Amino acid sequence: MTNPTYPLAPAKIGNASGFRLPASFYRDHPQFVNATGWVEVLSDNTVLVKLEPQPIEPESDSDDLMLSLFLDLVTKDALTNSEHLEAYTEAMADEDDELLAGVVVD
Repeated sequence: MTNPTYPLAPAKIGNASGFRLPASFYRDHPQFVNATGWVEVLSDNTVLVKLEPQPIEPESDSDDLMLSLFLDLVTKDALTNSEHLEAYTEAMADEDDELLAGVVVD
């Protein structure tokens, strides 16, 4: 089995020229999102590309995972217990606005 190949497309940003990879590359290899690296010219029509993934902050991943798990739990509960759902009304919104008045959020 061979590794998948991804097409490159030319990209022009300001005065710089470069290449654009398709979204499927980043879906298949998320470690390369925001990666830096270098290119070495091997011949007139061959280059070697080295990508260096950026380190991921463990807290960020942990927070994302916890939020995802919480939202999954809430969604599952809402779907299985839909009879307990209550519509969010204008009166509720006004009450929330009163409670949050003067609260500063970073």
